[in-house]
Amino acid sequence: MAKQKWQDLSRQRRGVIIALASVELTLTAAAAADLARRPADLVRGPKPLWWLAIFVQPVGPVAYLAWGRGPSTR
Repeated sequence: MAKQKWQDLSRQRRGVIIALASVELTLTAAAAADLARRPADLVRGPKPLWWLAIFVQPVGPVAYLAWGRGPSTR
């Protein structure tokens, strides 16, 4: 299968790609911001490994936000 160029994609397909990329970037940014602010004792597992994991797309940020965060102090 030959690679398609961006301009060869339909307008709908380009819109879907842009929407999914936006969701992925938002999840990654949210996970990174939370991990940066959260103390290490409130993270399930080592923070350096979570830093690596959140950049494994698309499962890393979702995994961190779902399972990596420990109990909140609030």
